Amino acid sequence: MNTFAELGLYDEILQAIQELGFETPTPIQAKTIPHLLSSTQDLVAFAQTGTGKTGAFGLPAIHLTKAEDKRTQTLILCPTRELCIQITKDLKNFSKHLTGIGVVAVYGGASSDTQIRELRKASQIVVATPGRAKDLIRRKRLLLNNVERVVLDEADEMLNMGFKEDLDAILAETLPTKQTLLFSATMSKEILRMTKTYMRDPLEIAAARMNTGAENVKHIYYMVQAKNRYEVLKRIADSNPNIYGLVFCRTRQETKDTAHKFMHDGYNADALHGELSQAQRDEVMGRFRSRKLQILVATDVAARGLDINDLTHVVNYNLPDDSEVYIHRSGRTGRAGKSGTSIAIIHTREHGKIRSIENKFKIKFTKELVPTGKDICTKQLYSLIDKIEKIKVDNKQIEPFMPAIYEKLEWLSREELIKHFVSAEFNRFLAYYKHAQDINVNAGDKPERGERPGRRDRSKRGDRQNTRSNQGRRRPIHTRLFINLGMKNDLTPTRLIGLINKTLNSNEADVGAIEIMKKFSFFDIEQGVVDQLVDKLHGSEHEGVQVQLEVSTDKPTPLPRKKDKFSKKKEYGMSQGGRRNSRGKKKAVSARRSRKK
Repeated sequence: MNTFAELGLYDEILQAIQELGFETPTPIQAKTIPHLLSSTQDLVAFAQTGTGKTGAFGLPAIHLTKAEDKRTQTLILCPTRELCIQITKDLKNFSKHLTGIGVVAVYGGASSDTQIRELRKASQIVVATPGRAKDLIRRKRLLLNNVERVVLDEADEMLNMGFKEDLDAILAETLPTKQTLLFSATMSKEILRMTKTYMRDPLEIAAARMNTGAENVKHIYYMVQAKNRYEVLKRIADSNPNIYGLVFCRTRQETKDTAHKFMHDGYNADALHGELSQAQRDEVMGRFRSRKLQILVATDVAARGLDINDLTHVVNYNLPDDSEVYIHRSGRTGRAGKSGTSIAIIHTREHGKIRSIENKFKIKFTKELVPTGKDICTKQLYSLIDKIEKIKVDNKQIEPFMPAIYEKLEWLSREELIKHFVSAEFNRFLAYYKHAQDINVNAGDKPERGERPGRRDRSKRGDRQNTRSNQGRRRPIHTRLFINLGMKNDLTPTRLIGLINKTLNSNEADVGAIEIMKKFSFFDIEQGVVDQLVDKLHGSEHEGVQVQLEVSTDKPTPLPRKKDKFSKKKEYGMSQGGRRNSRGKKKAVSARRSRKK
């Protein structure tokens, strides 16, 4: 079908759709709406995030609602508060030209008394999260004995979040003659179980090939050691000055920690996770939607229901355990005909996950190198020049200040003036990335911490070290310094180098080995700048801490190694890796027997 008018919806609904700017139904809407308007048969619909599912079940629900009957006729269940609020908002917009139809949102984290008062009014359509719906049913405030249709939206995610028992309890309160509509992005064993348990001969509809990624999304991955994930995230942000994206973390704590460091380092970002109150969540989302935030760091659960069409990037800080979740995430960019980029930050042992996603969903990843300091500085420089070139000049406001500005800057030539203006913003990137290392790795050639290279790898490593040592380029003599800043102060090697360069007002100092401890750090620096650095930095204040900087005569004593669980067994023939040494065990037993004799 080419237009909504061909679907058979009321004129009032078509008017609302037109005012919202929609002209052509999406594939899932074109297939679902005619069926729901003409049949009471159960339906299972598979469609990815952002394909218009809300309109697919919401428009028919509004069309079929009996305005004169104030009781609940349609129950829509969804996994999160954000999605519940978004669906409710959409349905109210669709029905704004129809009188007497009430759409009520019921979700946790808000006053139940307010929601109960809304239910007492016209509440023909109720949108609810399972937990709050179950609670109000138990309190006999949400009555389902008149419900004609139940919609299970994001059914796969409700199961993943542990709502199975709640769904069982809620659906047990509904009439067996109701129509059940299940919308899901994935087909899992649990979804199949739901169709057999709750549905009668359902019609299956798929908007496109099931479980595939959006065609206009570019999938790339960076391979680094796990400890460098955060550095990659910063380089992604710095190499894309106009980024507007979502960063997905695995856990709530990781989300909080990553967002905290990101904001602390001056990036325009914030976090979205389950510990936020509804008011805090609304405030964060309001700033993100209005683009006052460029980057939102979130968990999968917290990001459910985000209705944002123009995201440029989705970044997987960690690959999800379930490969289908990756498709969910990537589907949040490249919407409404626009292109988008989905980035995965992986370590060497996750290369197989990338291949698995490619084979399962028929998409292609491109391995790209993490941008170098030079790459980032180049992009930032050109972005700054574009910004200066396109800036709108308010001549009326600035004209009175120009004589004084001309007088102040008249000693500078045209070339020098341009250099000064560009450097005012650009210098911080030059300082930060001057000593930035290449953190890219290849699968199998740079083991993670804890992995042991084989004999062949060790010999190659020795050859490389010998080659480097014989190349003859002499480096300046270094002095080892102690500083009372460490991981507790969010100190990283790059931030330490930035602090050194800022203190010396130079980018030329040669910094060697850096060791970041919890509360302090050690670093090597060329001997010629030691006195100047100590004089300027020692006793100064850095982010609320009085800096202590002094020459170190000894390397830090390594922390005592934790005794591993095999250490005692090793005495009796157990190798450290846990493999039993039967010969060693027999010798140990023999020795004990001889001592007894």
